[in-house]
Amino acid sequence: MSQTAAKAPGVLEKSGDANRWKALVFIALAQLMVVLDATIVNIALPSAQSDLGISDGNRQWVVTAYALAFGGLLLFGGRIADLWGRKRAFVIGLTGFAAASALGGAATSGAMMFGARALQGVFGAMLAPAALSLLAVMFTDAKERAKAFGIYGAIAGGGGAVGFILGGLLTEYLDWRWTFFVNIPFAIVAALGAYFVIREPEGGRNRNPLDIPGVVLSSVGLIALVYGFTRAESDGWGDSTTIGLFIASVVFLLAFVITEARVKAPLLPLRVITDRNRGGIYLSLGIAVIAMFGTFLFLTYYLQVINGYSPIKTGFAFLPMIAGMMVGSTQIGARLMTRVPARALMGPGFLVAAVGMLLMTQLEIGSSYASTILPAMLLLGLGMGTAFMPAMSLATLGVEPRDAGVASAMVNTSQQVGGAIGTALLNTIAASATTAYIKDHIAGATSKSQAQLVQMQGAVHGYTNAIWIAVGMLVLAAVIVVALVNAGSPGSTVVAGSEEDAEDEVAVPVIAH
Repeated sequence: MSQTAAKAPGVLEKSGDANRWKALVFIALAQLMVVLDATIVNIALPSAQSDLGISDGNRQWVVTAYALAFGGLLLFGGRIADLWGRKRAFVIGLTGFAAASALGGAATSGAMMFGARALQGVFGAMLAPAALSLLAVMFTDAKERAKAFGIYGAIAGGGGAVGFILGGLLTEYLDWRWTFFVNIPFAIVAALGAYFVIREPEGGRNRNPLDIPGVVLSSVGLIALVYGFTRAESDGWGDSTTIGLFIASVVFLLAFVITEARVKAPLLPLRVITDRNRGGIYLSLGIAVIAMFGTFLFLTYYLQVINGYSPIKTGFAFLPMIAGMMVGSTQIGARLMTRVPARALMGPGFLVAAVGMLLMTQLEIGSSYASTILPAMLLLGLGMGTAFMPAMSLATLGVEPRDAGVASAMVNTSQQVGGAIGTALLNTIAASATTAYIKDHIAGATSKSQAQLVQMQGAVHGYTNAIWIAVGMLVLAAVIVVALVNAGSPGSTVVAGSEEDAEDEVAVPVIAH
């Protein structure tokens, strides 16, 4: 880098903020809380349903209320972080999330529980993009950025599995309410630490007026999309309401794109997603998460329903995957990110994860954990950790500081929508394959025990059929990365986007205008 570029006004020097590593601790803690919450409540759901008298038809809203609010408001939350300041949005998000968690833990009715979960989603939508964008603007040195995003990526990928363990422990030895109350100390420590430690670089705010039409169109469109996939899972793809939701989603999101191309101060500047590298990252992450979320679901059912594992034992069974993610993210991704192009990590990472998925297609009743599930989980974690780490970094690298929040929100949005699609799509495929298998084989069952065996075999057959689709999804994600992501290694002189902009770019994002 030239001396002129190195001293460009507004560039954050490597030694500019001595507290940035302390800040990372609190940012990572907040991220862990949000990721844990995605799975920890699922473990407690049966107990909460019984205590609060929630019907089987309404219990889905404990999960759906959070998913709709979180997924629908992420872009708005990212824009708020750009407008108010990332530190302020981060602290407000944490405070609100803690209050909503307290409300959920103290719930006395189903309606109170649903409201608390929706509030968690609202404040989570502010918190998640603020956390990622803080990393983007605080860590601009290539090697430091690699380490910081390695830690963040490991938490983002593996925290959900930790939720199974913590949720099982809290539900079994304390009470389901503690799966909510446990968020409060996390949030208090992270908020206090952020308030006293984080120093957000000056000059990176987007002070343009809020794009209200964009907020409304994007929120309604994303909520309709996420809810459409939720309805498809429970009521079928041919359900009239499901189809209506998908049509509404397309109409609102198309109107959103048209609006963003015309307004002076858009909620989501199209330059953020039309950059081939960021666009490739968002698309490949969303597709990979489809595969991941579906597999989490099937493996949980397989271990608990087929193999008879307790919730706690199931959580511990996921530990090898967490270990793989941590190694892939911090030891492979972080070490190589400044030396090789991102696609040289992401493409092979997705393919290694696909090999892990491929091993899971061999599952049968009584399959050995040590010989089948363990190596599959290690490979899945190793591949995802290696791929997620550079993806998280590249998705915000080179973006204008005023767009850092909304660019970070797009990472979360692609994951949230991918998760909703994965759960609904793969579950539908599994259910159809299970039904067909049982229909073809049940006639041969001459006793009740044989009929039960056929049903279990049918369930496993459904899981493995859906996992084959997940394998294909990961291969597709690898192809998208190779085809679209053409940025050099993040340590190189030119970091972003288009060839037209190459002459004007420096090795680190500019923090001030």
